[in-house]
Amino acid sequence: MSSVKKQMVEIIEAQPDDSSYEEILRELAFRKMVEKGLTDSDQGRIISNDEMQKHIRSWQK
Repeated sequence: MSSVKKQMVEIIEAQPDDSSYEEILRELAFRKMVEKGLTDSDQGRIISNDEMQKHIRSWQK
């Protein structure tokens, strides 16, 4: 089994038996976003908190 498929199976199997389809999809998406964020951080694709606050303020105008 491919490592991605294995990871997905492990995530799905870790969910409670009464999990809905939407809850499982949210968990899979969350894990993917965390993985992408960690990869971005490792590769130096980050910005400071101050810079992010400036971006957020510009969106709120």
